[in-house]
Amino acid sequence: MLTSEDLAFFTVLADSSSLAEAARKLHVTPPAVSQRLQALEARAGIRLLDRTGRRSSLTDEGVLVAAHGRMVAETIEALSEALADRTKKVTGHLRVAAPHGFGRLYVAPVAEAFARLHQGVTISLELSDHPGVQLIESCDVVIHIGPAGPPNQIMTTLAPNRRVLCASPAYLERAEPVDSPADLARHRCLVVKENNEDFSLWRFNASDGQSATVRIAPTMSSNDGAVVRDWALAGMGIALRSEWNVAEDLAQGRLCAILPDWEAPAADVVALFGSRHGRSARTTAFLASLRQALQPVPWRSGVAEVKGKGLGQTLPSSSAGQSRM
Repeated sequence: MLTSEDLAFFTVLADSSSLAEAARKLHVTPPAVSQRLQALEARAGIRLLDRTGRRSSLTDEGVLVAAHGRMVAETIEALSEALADRTKKVTGHLRVAAPHGFGRLYVAPVAEAFARLHQGVTISLELSDHPGVQLIESCDVVIHIGPAGPPNQIMTTLAPNRRVLCASPAYLERAEPVDSPADLARHRCLVVKENNEDFSLWRFNASDGQSATVRIAPTMSSNDGAVVRDWALAGMGIALRSEWNVAEDLAQGRLCAILPDWEAPAADVVALFGSRHGRSARTTAFLASLRQALQPVPWRSGVAEVKGKGLGQTLPSSSAGQSRM
């Protein structure tokens, strides 16, 4: 007869690529994992894992046991959360996913402070290039920047975030003037490839209600926004970057905003939830901490200064040269 502890053990084993990885997760030695698996199979009376050399795979029965193990674990976790919620205790394991750059700068410090405040909580923070719907069911909360996805997606907005068209003063001094979105097609453009979006199609709306769409020819591209920002700072071309990522560069004059009367669609900072998550006391408390850390909005805390030194600033057309990189 299998116990709940057996199911928990086998679920870890099933979710690991090898016995060695399972041993690390369980804080035991690989021989101990192997011995426990053999004892488990003996009690079950059936083989749960096929082992061929260094490779191993679940048998059909192993898949069934792992599935039931996950259901039992989820049920126990849900019960623990329900009891904790009744007493308003913040306990349990909090799983958070966030983008690399934003996660390091804004989410990680909140997670650290949260763990210090709530000793009964353990936290795992997964930083990803582009966290989104693929991580929702495995995390309590996913911090996402940009379009939130399907209309039925459970989400809450944490902070506003514009996208800013910008380049270094050095690039703008030697490049042709940018007087309208159409001019971007003749410039070196730096793009971030993310979320399966059409990254070469840039859309803008003007303050007078006009709209414009331009197909740019990317000179350089990366799946890492920090890399694209560094390229822009180095004078390699024009980038469309999140306000949170370049506000300081704009304020210090390292980058200049281009076409300030035209705005790209916003990419607000939001929290996404799966169908099973978002209602535990720890998730609610963590979101409250994160929301507090983002108020006032850090990248707008010196908004007057930023507007004066970047967000509302472009170089005069007369200062741009006639040659391009």
